[in-house]
Formats: sequence, structure tokens, C-alpha cells
Amino acid sequence: MFGRPRPLLLCALITLAVLGIALEPAAVVAEPVATAIDEQKVYEVASQLRCVVCQTLSVADSPSEMANQMRSVIRERLATGEPPAQVIQYFVDKYGDWILLEPRRQGFTLLVWLLPPLAVVVGLAVVALLVTRWTRRRSRAPAPPGVDPGMSERIRREMESEG
Repeated sequence: MFGRPRPLLLCALITLAVLGIALEPAAVVAEPVATAIDEQKVYEVASQLRCVVCQTLSVADSPSEMANQMRSVIRERLATGEPPAQVIQYFVDKYGDWILLEPRRQGFTLLVWLLPPLAVVVGLAVVALLVTRWTRRRSRAPAPPGVDPGMSERIRREMESEG
């Protein structure tokens, strides 16, 4: 009864072993892809927020412990299904608009967006005005005085006598 394995049973065991080995890497590879997508979302949200310690770096780029904690909070909130805008609003409520690396385009901060282009336009207008004034002054320069007719005649005679 147990003496010699049957070929069908042996074939089934080999097939199961091959399938088990073949399917295991797919499951292992599929998990990091989902994690990578979550990490990409964490990075997108964290890159919009200023690090409280470094202040010139985003939370995504800062190596500080505070930035690590903030990334953990972002990761946890996104994992619960909270939309990125709501996660950002959580930090704005906690730290104020200062936490945003890019100021919102509303209210007083709208000036931050409008003043630089306006300053460039005004600067170009001033340069254009100065250039036109300088070119007009050159064109209005007085003409050199005319040659006296007597002097002209004298020069002509001297030229004829020499030549």
C-alpha cells in the first residue's frame, strides 16, 4: 500500500511545489509596489510642508527627527484614507500658513504672487523710458556751426593753388 508512490500522486506533488515556488515571489514583489505608492503620496504631501526645525527644507527633504515624526503623521493619516488636502490642512491648523512652502494664492499672500511680476513690468517700463530719453537728447544735439562762406572760398583757393 505504501511501498511504491503512484506516478499520478508524484506528478501532483511536483506540480504543487513548482506552483508554490512560482507564486511566492509574485506575492513578495506585489507588497513593496503598494508601499511605494503610499510613500510617493507621503513624499508629495511632505514636499509641500516646511520643516519646523530646518525651515528652509521641506519635510520630505529634511533629515531632522521632527521631519521624521511629521512624515509618520502624514503616513498614518493617508493610511486611514484621509485626502492629501485634509492632511495639509491639519498641519496648517497646527502651525499656521507659515508651514506651507508655497503660500496660498488668496488674501494677503496674493501679494507674494503678484508683486514680483509687477516689479519686473515696472522695471522694464522705467528702463524703456530712460532709453527713449537718452536717445532723444542725442538727436536734439545742436548742429555744428556752418562754415563761413568767406572761409570756404579761401580754402578752395588754397587747394587750387597747391594742386
